[in-house]
Amino acid sequence: MEFTEEQIHRYARHILLPEVGGVGQSKLLDSKVLVIGAGGLGSPLILYLAAAGVGTIGVVDDDVVELSNLQRQILHVTDSIGSAKVESAKRAVAAINPEVTLVPHQLRLTEENARSLIAQYNLVADGSDNFSTRFLINDAARAEGKTLVSAAVLRFEGQISTFKPGGPCYRCLHPGDLSDADAPNCGQAGVFGAMAGLMGSLQAVEVLKELLGIGDSLSGSLLLVDGLSASFRKVRLKRDPECSCCGGK
Repeated sequence: MEFTEEQIHRYARHILLPEVGGVGQSKLLDSKVLVIGAGGLGSPLILYLAAAGVGTIGVVDDDVVELSNLQRQILHVTDSIGSAKVESAKRAVAAINPEVTLVPHQLRLTEENARSLIAQYNLVADGSDNFSTRFLINDAARAEGKTLVSAAVLRFEGQISTFKPGGPCYRCLHPGDLSDADAPNCGQAGVFGAMAGLMGSLQAVEVLKELLGIGDSLSGSLLLVDGLSASFRKVRLKRDPECSCCGGK
């Protein structure tokens, strides 16, 4: 594509990278990413995708901004309290990069709408905070043949992986019949705000790598991050032949 003078200046640091260049930046501008959740993980993720020039960002969230969100959800500001998170996200994205289109989906993801929503995008990024939604996203992404980049954060710890068609899926990581009651959420256990920023930023890196087709994918690996010990550990993630979603296929 032909870049405008403004685009050349805006994306100059990307275009200088041999791994990205003009061709890669064009790919980003043509890409469509669906982000589930405009909270602690979704905030830095959405901002970095917008700054990078991902052309269309869909955001699914049915919540409103509360004062307690602002400790980690840097997408939102004090004046946004009481506003729908997707509308607050739209304002933030317009401020950082007006040529990016943010599509607000102010709704709760369900079995009835998950596949139709995911089908409209090239890639899905999961920033939700409960097992039931994570399993739903995984199953819908796998059914639609879409790559899923999933991150999680709690207290001072985080984890991230990429689930691609043909590789292990999220249910291979959690083969048991887990429910939301099996793990505390941030409202119950707390979360270090900057850890959400770190994991959301790592998620943005992995999303952009997948869109560009560069670097080593996290597919088949799980990256574990401990903020208190400043440690990163990557472990192998294998396909489960008994997986209820992908069946090891």
